[in-house]
Amino acid sequence: MTENPAVLAVVVKGWPRLSETFIAQELAALEASGHSFEIWSLRFPTDKKRHPLHDAIRAQVRYLPEYLHQEPVRAFRAWLRCRSLPGYKEAHRIWWHDFKRDKTRNRIRRFGQACVMASEAPSRTEAFYAHFLHTPSSVARYTAIMLGRPWGFSAHAKDIWTSPEWEIREKLADNATGATFGVTCTAFGAEHLQQLSAAPDRVELLYHGLDLERFPSPPERSIHSEGPFRVLSVGRMVEKKGFDRLIPALAALPEDLDWQWEHIGGGPLKEALQKLARQHRVQDRIIWRGTCDQPEVISAMRSSDLFALPSRIATDGDRDGLPNVLMEAASQLLPILSTPVSAIPEFITNGEHGILVNDNPSELSAAIAELAGNPEKRLSLATAAFSRLKSEFGMQRGIDQLCRRIESMINGSLT
Repeated sequence: MTENPAVLAVVVKGWPRLSETFIAQELAALEASGHSFEIWSLRFPTDKKRHPLHDAIRAQVRYLPEYLHQEPVRAFRAWLRCRSLPGYKEAHRIWWHDFKRDKTRNRIRRFGQACVMASEAPSRTEAFYAHFLHTPSSVARYTAIMLGRPWGFSAHAKDIWTSPEWEIREKLADNATGATFGVTCTAFGAEHLQQLSAAPDRVELLYHGLDLERFPSPPERSIHSEGPFRVLSVGRMVEKKGFDRLIPALAALPEDLDWQWEHIGGGPLKEALQKLARQHRVQDRIIWRGTCDQPEVISAMRSSDLFALPSRIATDGDRDGLPNVLMEAASQLLPILSTPVSAIPEFITNGEHGILVNDNPSELSAAIAELAGNPEKRLSLATAAFSRLKSEFGMQRGIDQLCRRIESMINGSLT
């Protein structure tokens, strides 16, 4: 395959990130489809591990100043160079209008990072594509305006539900400063963004799906298992994941049920959750694995009996979209217990592909107990979810959609 010159700049929050395998999967697929791009990261990596998929991506990675005061000379020189760009005045005007409504250091940092990217982007860069509608899209938008280039975005979950409405509307404006296109990974999110857009046809539903070629065939699941009933959860220790509801639910399980919970992921609520486990006297039944790479996650899924993700809406409005980890669990015939939040029902129909209950501990506990005592039902649910994953949530369909959008954006800028 002959590679095209890297005319696309992909803007991400941080690279690489263990919790954002969906981005790595997409970028690897874009490269396989013949697209050449550079990755511009707003932050340096913090995870000690990385997925093998990250190493498969050949794109050059460029890091913007994470904080402007850490690279003041670079930021100042970039600003001086940008002042002569044809779109600088318009970008500054828009940024200033944004800043008056969001007087934060983060908003200042966004403009400084945009100046650095605009001044350092190779001349062949013809378009910008940002993952997440909040900070990365702001940086991509300011940069694109300075350079007179188009930009697009992929929105996910927190960025949709915690961004102010005025900012979303302006990023979706039907004019030269708005996004050329936007994709998002849930019908729930797509409908919301389309309602806020002056050009709804610019926003498109695009499921991430799963590249099943990267996963082993599911293990042979038996209805006869030995040892404790093994519950697995994978997700950051944050409010929207609902693990503070799952721990008391586990503690309320029948005394004669031998169970074990394994958690994979890091996050700011680690100490609070471990304290909660001690308060409920279940700490000896819990394995805290911390952050793991994808092969370790898949191995844990293959040896577990139930996947539990009690997602809920956080107090600040943050919520999951359609967590890829649910599809990963389905790929290994691991039955799923979750909640009917956001787009989860777009993949899991309650009672058919998994069990969806409210996130209160009593309902979670009852569902776990029922599934623990009914291995035939677990296998039936897991089989149905795996079948739906293969037939409706493959990766390639979404990648083909995205390629068309990106190619149209780039070609439009060249005509």
